[in-house]
Amino acid sequence: MFGNSPVISIVHNQAALPTKTISAISETGLNMKDQQGSNRNSSGVIAAVSAAVVAVSGGVAWLTWNSSNPPTPPNSSQTLNQPGQPSTTQPGQEQTANIYWLKDNGRNLQLAPQSVRVAAVQPNQVLEKAFQNLLAGPTKGSDSTTIPKGTKLLGLKVENDEVRVNLSEDFTSGGGSSSMVGRVGQVVYTATTLNPNAKVYVEVNGKPLEVLGGEGVELQQPMTRESFKNNYPL
Repeated sequence: MFGNSPVISIVHNQAALPTKTISAISETGLNMKDQQGSNRNSSGVIAAVSAAVVAVSGGVAWLTWNSSNPPTPPNSSQTLNQPGQPSTTQPGQEQTANIYWLKDNGRNLQLAPQSVRVAAVQPNQVLEKAFQNLLAGPTKGSDSTTIPKGTKLLGLKVENDEVRVNLSEDFTSGGGSSSMVGRVGQVVYTATTLNPNAKVYVEVNGKPLEVLGGEGVELQQPMTRESFKNNYPL
């Protein structure tokens, strides 16, 4: 029996060694699990922080783009006038002027006014537009003019109680004395539509008109409505 005891002791010692090893392995396994859990937690935190950084970076980039590229406001200076819309000209920006045509009353000619609305407020502008209407010719069958077609307004100046009208050379062409007197009357009366007492100077190509037509109708300038009525009966 004594001969077998060492064997039992050796076997016992050999059986004890694996127990310590298993314990150490168990502890190592637990530590590895803790490290893995810690690693997983760290990975989760890193992922969350990365996502937040990406989101913030995207927001900053969006704000930067919008600040450097503001939305273009509509151009309020471009106004489209649709057909049929009323005129935007204010009533205070218009004036009434009279242009004068010739009418036959059965015995002689007479000067007949026609009212026109012009979009202007300055005397020069009002009279210029009035003369443009006069030189364009009558629009009614009962009105007539002896101003030759093609006559142009080269200039017009209003200063105090004087009006200077500069016409093209076409104004002096064609017609007899009555035609010459009639066209002068149209110019004088139209030029004095804003001030009936104004003095009128008639020029052709920038020079004072002294004699009109082949029959030599002499003009005494300046002319007024009163002087024309007395000196140049129609």
